[in-house]
Amino acid sequence: MSETPVAFTEQDYAARMYRAAREAAAAGLAGLLVTPGPDLIWLCGYRPTAGTERLTLLVLTADSEPRLLVPALELPDAEAAPGAGALRMSAWQDGQDPYAAAAGLLRPHGHYGVSDATWALHLLGLQEALPLTTYRPLTTALPMLRAVKDAHEVARLAAAGAAADAAYQEILSIRFAGRRERDVAADLARSLLAHGHSQVDFTVVGSGPNGANPHHEAGDRIITVGDMVVLDFGGLKDGYGSDTTRTVHVGEPTDEERQVHEIVRAAQQAAFEAVHPDVPCQEIDRVARAVIEDAGYGEYFAHRTGHGIGVTTHEPPYLVAGEQRPLAPGMCFSIEPGVYLPDRFGVRIEDIVTCTEEGGRRLNTTPHEMAIVA
Repeated sequence: MSETPVAFTEQDYAARMYRAAREAAAAGLAGLLVTPGPDLIWLCGYRPTAGTERLTLLVLTADSEPRLLVPALELPDAEAAPGAGALRMSAWQDGQDPYAAAAGLLRPHGHYGVSDATWALHLLGLQEALPLTTYRPLTTALPMLRAVKDAHEVARLAAAGAAADAAYQEILSIRFAGRRERDVAADLARSLLAHGHSQVDFTVVGSGPNGANPHHEAGDRIITVGDMVVLDFGGLKDGYGSDTTRTVHVGEPTDEERQVHEIVRAAQQAAFEAVHPDVPCQEIDRVARAVIEDAGYGEYFAHRTGHGIGVTTHEPPYLVAGEQRPLAPGMCFSIEPGVYLPDRFGVRIEDIVTCTEEGGRRLNTTPHEMAIVA
């Protein structure tokens, strides 16, 4: 049984909101406007239980205390959030104009960062109430806001990674041959839940030629002896994500299949060894890509090498050409090179890695060697 994670405190949430407001000001923003979604959860621990058609808005500015505007009927839930004591709360009643209420918290000419999950309904309502305000999505305004994790966040990601590893070890004992991809995917999902995940986000099972499509999920194809099978799966455990990929083979692989798998393994290892503070994100991508290109398979590696992970399974930083932001201790991200041979097979190997002062630390520890399954 996994240990209960250390709970985030009101002080943790207060520090996050304080830092977010200061970073917004440094970026030239009047403040941040945060609606229900991962940013709201991370900043103040509030996850509304009702739908989001009623406006809920966290307003963070450098010159005032955090303010949370909520529908009156949801006020008790908001007051129970772990970060509620670090902000001032106000409520609007059904029948009132929530955007007029929000307008009183904003500057009429302000330029605000707005959370990516904000509904167009709410953004348009704010624009109508304050037509001279302007907005930027947080992904472009403050892309690194959640990128650097504290020790408790890294511990949760490590626990999620260990749970995903346990699910992988368990799945190796099941039968693959003669079963549909979606049946193996269902086994993976059940195993993730059994090992403590509260939410399964994806269970990719790409067998044979389906594995050559990086965006394949799982279908009705019957897995057969001789198939390479890409297994990519993850979700949320205690609010933080897991995401790992291993490629297995049903029966004995060919020499070519072994060779391609070894190339991907070497690329993943080289990229991991390149992880150090101040190294640009794009350098990790370059290192992985160079190994695959030198082996003659460069055209078959068509996606970025990695993505950040935290309260969502995909978030900044992105390990991709052109991303010059440097790695920093506490950043957590995937390293997942792959080779995809059209109409034949694919190989991908993925670990979640955290950057430390000394270099990279893997949060997935299952073997990278190709596993043979029945």
